[in-house]
Amino acid sequence: MIRSMTGFAAVSREAGGEQVNVTVKSVNHRFLDVVVKMPHALAGLDGRVRTLAQQRLTRGRVEISIGAEVTTPPAREVVIDEALLDQVAAALGAARARGIVSGPLTPGDVLRMPQVLEIRSRAADPAAAPVPATLSELVDAVVGDALEALITMRATEGRYLSADLDTRMTTLAGFVAVLEREAADGQTRLEARLRARIAELPSDLQGDPASIAQEVVRFAARSDVDEEIVRLRSHLDHWRSLADGPEACGRKLDFLVQEMNREVNTIGSKVEGARGTEVVIAAKAELERVKEQVQNVE
Repeated sequence: MIRSMTGFAAVSREAGGEQVNVTVKSVNHRFLDVVVKMPHALAGLDGRVRTLAQQRLTRGRVEISIGAEVTTPPAREVVIDEALLDQVAAALGAARARGIVSGPLTPGDVLRMPQVLEIRSRAADPAAAPVPATLSELVDAVVGDALEALITMRATEGRYLSADLDTRMTTLAGFVAVLEREAADGQTRLEARLRARIAELPSDLQGDPASIAQEVVRFAARSDVDEEIVRLRSHLDHWRSLADGPEACGRKLDFLVQEMNREVNTIGSKVEGARGTEVVIAAKAELERVKEQVQNVE
């Protein structure tokens, strides 16, 4: 199966008073490289998130960013600055002794005093507290959904890549057929030229006709490319089976491109005639385009 290595997905979900936001983006890479970014409070889930990515993806640099928010009101606590309250009580006691004020200090008085009483959210130690099971499960679910959305996008782009590569494989198959014909014609023309040159020699230099005929055939056989043509067609068939198969095939396709390029180079060193050379150059140019495109395949 041909899937692109580039893609993006963002998924958010809320449950049990907790909200998890996940974004996943991927770009080309020779192997699978997973980068996870998350709050320190979720650091214990790093290994699980990486495993989820490795189970679904085989290639590409994948960056997973996770954010978590608590949507329920946090626990609160009342804090009294007792030292400050003692100072206020002492000051009131002195004022009471001088007759400036009268009566005891009431709770209402304390509530109205700035900075003496504070109501605030209870702080938790994220390093000491394990990730709650409900939050951990929510993170797993949202990361899984984001990865599936990423895969869907990569598969969609992969269909465009596949269509382009199929067209190029058809073009290469046409080049192979032309090279096969040109190589056979080139061999025939080479044998004819050699025989004509030998016929032009003086009779005392022509030698044994049977031996000369064998040498002509042996020399012309150096331009035979049947083996290379067979291997090229085998590579093209293997390409189609990989592209139509269920597994990610980017690295295998990259290897096949190298092998096809090697066979074309060999044909170029053997084939006779200007037309054959032109087709070899065109085939190499097409293989270079295929190689560039394969770098995008998972």
